Amino acid sequence: MMRNDNKKFDTALIRDLAVLLDETNLSEIELEQGDTRIRVARQISINAPVSVAAPAVAAAPVAAAPAAPQEETVAESSAKSGSSVTSPMVGTAYLSPEPGAASFIQVGDKVAEGQTILIIEAMKTMNNIPSTKTGTVKQILVDDAQPVEFGEPLIVVE
Repeated sequence: MMRNDNKKFDTALIRDLAVLLDETNLSEIELEQGDTRIRVARQISINAPVSVAAPAVAAAPVAAAPAAPQEETVAESSAKSGSSVTSPMVGTAYLSPEPGAASFIQVGDKVAEGQTILIIEAMKTMNNIPSTKTGTVKQILVDDAQPVEFGEPLIVVE
């Protein structure tokens, strides 16, 4: 948080921003108005478990509950073994080049190193994300239009 001159900041605004960080799962919010700038950031623990959203299933909730930990284990183990492509930035992942178009990749597809596997929108800019290795897509760990963090596993390639 930066101070200009001896102005006092609205502590209620700062508290509201902190609550907004928690509600949206963002890691940082920055506001700038005139020559005043407020930045509220949350320190992310390196040892925090990787969170992967489970796809919607038509099964009963009891049957769907065990699926999430299993996916986390796959994401964590693939990240450790080096077979996953991770996000190089914070943004929103898109699996196709435009709404309604076919996805860049499907499970079972062969991909070449450097081939675009998805797009991450960051700060209104669309960034093509290439595969970091050649192989077969074993798992897609993100959903279309899902927010992603830096270093988050996106796909598993073997």
